[in-house]
This record gives sequence, C-alpha cells and structure tokens, in this order.
Amino acid sequence: MLLTRDYQETIQERVQSDPEFASGLLNEAISLFLNGEPEVARFMPRDLVNATVGFEELAIATAKPSKSLHRMLSAQGNPTMDNFAIIIDVLRRYLNVEIQINTVPCN
Repeated sequence: MLLTRDYQETIQERVQSDPEFASGLLNEAISLFLNGEPEVARFMPRDLVNATVGFEELAIATAKPSKSLHRMLSAQGNPTMDNFAIIIDVLRRYLNVEIQINTVPCN
C-alpha cells in the first residue's frame, strides 16, 4: 500500500482548491527571488503553472516556446529578468492578485 504521494499532485490539488495557498506560493516565489535565492524561486512558479494555466497556455501568453519555458523554470534554468517577470505577470493575472512589496529591517 502506498503511504505517500507525489508532492506535485498535492500542490496541484491545493492550488486548485485554495486561492490563498496559490497566492501564497506566488508571494513566496517573489520573496525568494528578491532575497537572492533565484534557484529556489524558480520551482514555485513551475508548480503554479502546472496547477493553473499550464505550459501550453503560458507559451501562448508569453510568446515563448513551451519547451523554453520548461527549461527556464527547471533546476538548471536561468531565465532572464524579463522572462521571469513575464511569467510572474501571467500567474498574477491568472490568480487575479496584485503584487505589493514591503520591506522590513533585518535584525
């Protein structure tokens, strides 16, 4: 008997059923990116794309090939700032959220 399941399946179900979770993932991806952890930040948008718009629709919305988008958001990916911003914007519009940035002092 299988006691665990693929985390991506869990994330997809949660994103589709919980809009706050989906916007929280987007928020965390942006925070990670802005705080100097782009390699980690790429995975969350990938999970969001898979659970929402899909890579084929993202390709249409960004005018980028689907395979290129897959590579950009992979572990070895290195999207340009422009491409990452476009992907985030598509997700933002799909989730119908506004992005606001707040800074806090470091301790």
